[in-house]
Amino acid sequence: MAKAGQVAGIGGLEGIAAALPREKRGPPPVDQWNPPFCGDLDMKIAADGTWFYQKTPIGRLPLVKLFASVLKREGDKYFLVTPVEKVGLIVEEAPFLAVELMVEQGPSGQVLKFRTNVDDWVEAGPGHGLRFEPEATGGLKPFLHVRRDLWAKVIRTLFYDLVELGEERVVDGKPMFGVASGEEFFAMADASAVREFA
Repeated sequence: MAKAGQVAGIGGLEGIAAALPREKRGPPPVDQWNPPFCGDLDMKIAADGTWFYQKTPIGRLPLVKLFASVLKREGDKYFLVTPVEKVGLIVEEAPFLAVELMVEQGPSGQVLKFRTNVDDWVEAGPGHGLRFEPEATGGLKPFLHVRRDLWAKVIRTLFYDLVELGEERVVDGKPMFGVASGEEFFAMADASAVREFA
């Protein structure tokens, strides 16, 4: 098995990129590939969304986008996958950040569209849910489902925007505070708890 930072047949960041397929249409069919595991890379996606290779930030966005397109999650582990090999990397919190929000009006009400730090646009709704995890400090951390069990952490300023757009609805007989997008309602917290801080 290859040591961390060394993958059989691949040398350096450019070599890794060269080994990745470049799909001309749509995202690569990563879920259809099941290659052998070839070791772990010295690669990390930090909590602030920065990609590191051998402890150095990857400053080229096209390269980050290429790696992001072949990112796969299996359980709690993350991998870059090609048709012929699979290599591990570390993700500190979430592989993406949601960094921009557009609010549009559709037939069913407001529609929330998020841009990630790798320039993917994701519309919150069926198949692309929002979830809100409690923090140790008592606050909430919001996440947006992007694709293939990969999530984007919603940056704090956008979270404040979501709170401004929020409303109370009854969910399973219980008043909840949350935010709507299209026909979906994403509960953040018990409405009574939110009223205490209002």
